[in-house]
Amino acid sequence: MNWKKLVITLFRIIIGWHFLYEGISKLVAGNWSAASYLSNSTGPFSGFYQWVGSSEGLMNIVDPANIIGLILIGLGLFIGLAVRVSSISGIVLLMLYYFAYPPFGGSLLGPDEGNLFIVNKNLIEALALTVLLLLKEKGYGLYALKIFNLKSNSIEDNKKSTEPNNSRREALKNLATIPALGVFGFGAFKEMQTFGVDTLSGATIQVEGADISELKGELPKGKIGNHEISRLVAGGNLIGGWAHSRDLHYVPSLFRAYNTEKKIFETLMLAEKAGINSINIGFPTSALMQKYKKITGSKIKVITQVGPDMVNNDFYVNINKAIDFGADIIQVQGNWCDWLVRDNRIDVVEKMLENIRSQDYTAGLASHTVDALIACEEQGIIPDYYMKTMHHDNYWSAHPKENRVAFEVDGKKHLDHNRFHDNLFCLFPDKTTAFVERAKVPVMGFKVLAAGAIKPEDGFNWAFKNGADFICVGMFDFQVVDDVNITLDVLDKLEGRTRKWYG
Repeated sequence: MNWKKLVITLFRIIIGWHFLYEGISKLVAGNWSAASYLSNSTGPFSGFYQWVGSSEGLMNIVDPANIIGLILIGLGLFIGLAVRVSSISGIVLLMLYYFAYPPFGGSLLGPDEGNLFIVNKNLIEALALTVLLLLKEKGYGLYALKIFNLKSNSIEDNKKSTEPNNSRREALKNLATIPALGVFGFGAFKEMQTFGVDTLSGATIQVEGADISELKGELPKGKIGNHEISRLVAGGNLIGGWAHSRDLHYVPSLFRAYNTEKKIFETLMLAEKAGINSINIGFPTSALMQKYKKITGSKIKVITQVGPDMVNNDFYVNINKAIDFGADIIQVQGNWCDWLVRDNRIDVVEKMLENIRSQDYTAGLASHTVDALIACEEQGIIPDYYMKTMHHDNYWSAHPKENRVAFEVDGKKHLDHNRFHDNLFCLFPDKTTAFVERAKVPVMGFKVLAAGAIKPEDGFNWAFKNGADFICVGMFDFQVVDDVNITLDVLDKLEGRTRKWYG
């Protein structure tokens, strides 16, 4: 037994099967396309890939060429026919994949892979094919049979080939890849019959959502301080896993499971492409945003929410940390504003705003309960902008107005259906709109959909109509383009707004 030749054969057919299965599964899927893969390319060569992915004419060539290429390369390597041509073609194809999402130069987000640097599976497989290409020995395969080998062999080989038994045994060995292909193919066929097309190799299941090519226009912008901000701002709750899901306790974990670091980065890149140039985050997300901007070179404006350390009586520790993390705008977090006003520590709110401004940062003040902002206003504490929960209460899970208590958001969750249970965030909509109407600084509305209880078309319109200059909305990747388009439609057809636009 020629063990060296056998090992090389196994090495070759394993790589070949990978190519062949990828190609066949894409073919069987029927609706597979590389358009999304190319359109979301990152790294130094993303412009070329995105140009190809955005062209329907080019994709009509690229998609079938990719499938056919995978199948022919895989088949050639598996059965050992045109091994050199298959190896070279495979290397070229793998390097095209490699540079679509290169693990260097600001692109560490290759599809279906972890955090890698320089080396990923495409590069490893390309190097494996390079080794196979350079080896004189190609293993057992059809290339060695006389009917496929037109070149004259050496005198010694010709002598060996005259021996009937040796020729017969060698022929059988070289034909062995054919039944092996049948075994692999039958197993794959049964697997597909039982479980359907492989969703990762084939047409990956996607939640329905508009593609970036369906964007209706450019988001208008306004100013907060010296910062130009898109009227639609990305929210950080879905990234951080704060779902406000009433009594569905599994939802926060589900959010975090879906929004992996890679998925978060993809969502942010898509948001930026769609014209969303700002994100409002909870302080725990600061390190992740710092990493995102470092890796991708993003210029997205980061608005960071901060609170004081009341245990150690250090009101500024998180302000300084936010600055170190690269925040562009800093605001006193909504629940902290509520708690401090509720507990008669409004002086801390004032000191925090003064400290933020003293370091030349735009200072925001957020709140869930409008009473907190009113109390600050009465004390002459006016931020550079307000961030206020802004949504109506005309939805099923909103508890009765007569049972609402100021400052109960983020408080006790009652089992009584007529009391607060993480279900209402703008407790007094009329009181809120009256406050916003007289505000002389920009207002950013948040929780405009009441954590998913209100449809975007309704929630966006209500917030803008009632005085919001910006809205902050948590979005999954499949919602980004739709939300941008809804914002454009709402602003284009907005009626009934009486407050002038600030910023």
